[in-house]
Amino acid sequence: MMNSNLFLRDPRDTELGRKIVQESVRLIDELGFEAFTFKKLAKEINSTEASVYRYFENKHRLLIYLIAWYWNWLEYRIDYSTHNLPNPTDRLKVALKVVTEFKSQDPQFPDIDESALFRVVINESDKTYLTRQVDEENKEGLFRGYKSLCKKVADIIKEINPRYPYPHALVSTAMQASHQQIYYARHLPSLTELQANEQMYSANYQYLLNLIQSAIKA
Repeated sequence: MMNSNLFLRDPRDTELGRKIVQESVRLIDELGFEAFTFKKLAKEINSTEASVYRYFENKHRLLIYLIAWYWNWLEYRIDYSTHNLPNPTDRLKVALKVVTEFKSQDPQFPDIDESALFRVVINESDKTYLTRQVDEENKEGLFRGYKSLCKKVADIIKEINPRYPYPHALVSTAMQASHQQIYYARHLPSLTELQANEQMYSANYQYLLNLIQSAIKA
């Protein structure tokens, strides 16, 4: 469930709203968030800036919406993939696989290019909360999806080792690292051992699994 504070009008309710979301993912992936504007988006969807503003207050809110959708999608996929796994260690491994694996198009959600959105998350997600208004936006619940996802994985860690004192800190650190390591491999390779090739996603999984298991002594 998407927080209603993320938008002025729910984009899922209309064809135009769905086009706004779909094309904004593609444009932010192509141009970067700084170069992305509602004017450019309106041109791509053959509409007007005013029509886009009827759905989202500004492009920052739109970015938060897209990233929040991604976290909700990941949590759904983790729930689906782990609901028949009674062993928490197995659930942790599956959850990390879902977080780190290469993202391809999900046929259940044809309006979103999850592969492009994955790249947007890697490149732009920090910009949703590294702002002066983060406290106000947090009070509105705009980061609820990310916090819910982190709590879900932290709860698994608490099942594995109830005495480990920092499950939420560990998970939020690992979630951040899961995107940073891919970014570093592509752009700042001296900051990581991952190589920018087809194996970097599985290497990222092994790194994070080692990081978490070493921390909780599992």
